[in-house]
Amino acid sequence: MTIPVIPSTFFLTLLLAVGLFFFIKASVKERTEQQTICVPEDADTLLDQIQNYFHSRAYRAIAIDRQENSITYEGLVRPSWFMAIFLTLLTAVGSLCLGLVLSMAIPASGYGFLALVLLSPLAGFFYWQKAKRPEQVFLQLEAVRSSESRTESLIRVTAHRDELATLKQALASKQSENI
Repeated sequence: MTIPVIPSTFFLTLLLAVGLFFFIKASVKERTEQQTICVPEDADTLLDQIQNYFHSRAYRAIAIDRQENSITYEGLVRPSWFMAIFLTLLTAVGSLCLGLVLSMAIPASGYGFLALVLLSPLAGFFYWQKAKRPEQVFLQLEAVRSSESRTESLIRVTAHRDELATLKQALASKQSENI
C-alpha cells in the first residue's frame, strides 16, 4: 500500500470507532416522551383498561392523585438479549477493523492489535448493566368529552417512547375488540 492510504484509512476507521462508542452509549439513553391520547371511552372504563394493561406488563401503581386525576406507575425495564448480542457483535467487527488498520499502520507490532476483539463483550455487559433500570409512567386524565352517542377521554401520558407506542397499540386493539 502507498503511504498516504494508511493514515487516511486509519483516520476513517478511528471516526467509525468514535461513532460506535457513541452508538453503544446511546443504547442505554432514557427516551421519555409526553403524548396526549384521545380514546373513545368513558373515564372509568379507560382507567380499568389502563390498570389491567400496566398490571400485565409488571408495573405497579406508586402514586394516585384523585384531585389531579393522575396515576404514576413504576416497573423494571428488562434489557434486550438481542440488543446485547447485537452490540457485542458490532463491537467485535469494529474492533477487528481497528486492529487490522493499526496492524498495517504499525507493522512492527505484528497482529497484536487484533486482540482488541477480546474487549467486545464489554459492550454487551455495559448495555446489560445500564439498560436494567426502574421506569415510571405518569398518566393524567385531561378531559372527558361527551356527545349524544359517544364519550371521549383525553389522557396525557409521560413514558418511554416504546412504552407509549405499545400502550397506544393496546388501546387501539381494545377499541377494535369492542366494535
